[in-house]
Amino acid sequence: MTNAPPRIGVVWRGDREARRTATPQNNRFHRIFEELAAVGLAPEPAVFDEEFADDVLEQLLAVDAVLVWVNPLDDGKTRKILDPLLRQVAEAGRFVSAHPDVILKMGVKEVLYETRHIAWGVDTRLYRTAADFRRAFVPTFLAAGPRVLKQNRGNGGQGIWKVELAGAPAGGATSISVLEAKSGSVPEAIDLSDFICRCEAYFTEGGCIVDQPFQFRLPEGMIRCYMSGSRVVGFGQQLVKALVTPPSGAGREPLQPGPRIMHPASAGPFQTLRTRMESEWTPEMMSTLAIEAASLPIIWDADFLYGRPDASGNDTYVLCEINVSSVFAVPDDAPAAIARAMAMRLHRPAL
Repeated sequence: MTNAPPRIGVVWRGDREARRTATPQNNRFHRIFEELAAVGLAPEPAVFDEEFADDVLEQLLAVDAVLVWVNPLDDGKTRKILDPLLRQVAEAGRFVSAHPDVILKMGVKEVLYETRHIAWGVDTRLYRTAADFRRAFVPTFLAAGPRVLKQNRGNGGQGIWKVELAGAPAGGATSISVLEAKSGSVPEAIDLSDFICRCEAYFTEGGCIVDQPFQFRLPEGMIRCYMSGSRVVGFGQQLVKALVTPPSGAGREPLQPGPRIMHPASAGPFQTLRTRMESEWTPEMMSTLAIEAASLPIIWDADFLYGRPDASGNDTYVLCEINVSSVFAVPDDAPAAIARAMAMRLHRPAL
């Protein structure tokens, strides 16, 4: 009887050629493969596409655990086939790093509403139907200041809009300025009623819209807090330009984001955020969403903007998104932390 190392299927999107030629060395996850092997696990590529989902399912039913790295939406594709596949794998007793049911709790914009009572939250509204949205999203509401609307599922800034009044209502019409967060977007003037009609697509298939106040410190940058389970494994800081209106004289050219600068979990400027994430906010989120420690994703991240300083002048942080299973790149220390977490989930001591 042999004591073979546990097999780990590492899943990411690709075509048939990518699946045929994939090795632990020839992909952007090579550091993950190296660290998994270093702790006594046996990782193998499991390139996925809907076209050959049955082949992937057969492979994953033969491994001991699955580490998933798939964007929620990629080139118009969805998780409609992947999620049932992963559920079937989990029901067969294999550990799945980010279970679809957990993703539906954490990795959607609705989490911003469900956890608004946590100190990372702000005045957050939720519209579950187009009728609710049309009834509540009125000019008098926008008069208090710009809002940010977010469709429930998406990535790359798709369906995330900064909305602000552009003129007083006249003749029953209300002019607004909207700016989408996806790359290449520029401000657009549109009637409020027309914009509401445009957003109706976000309510299909059980979708919803989450609504938060625009954070005026957004130009100071976004902090991405990388997590493995309940522990911080690093930070990424970036001067974001999405939802930042181009200055006067810049024409209608979209602004470009700055590079994301990676920092270790020990980086001094982020220790307050680290402490709050590990000791307060993550446990509170788990309690609110009914997520057990064993079900927390192996790798996820939380994106924060700076909020209004508190009474003592200290920074506060506003959660704007959680990403699950599609996190990449990661800080230098993260691959080793991910590998150790996988070994622990499999009750396998790291070598």
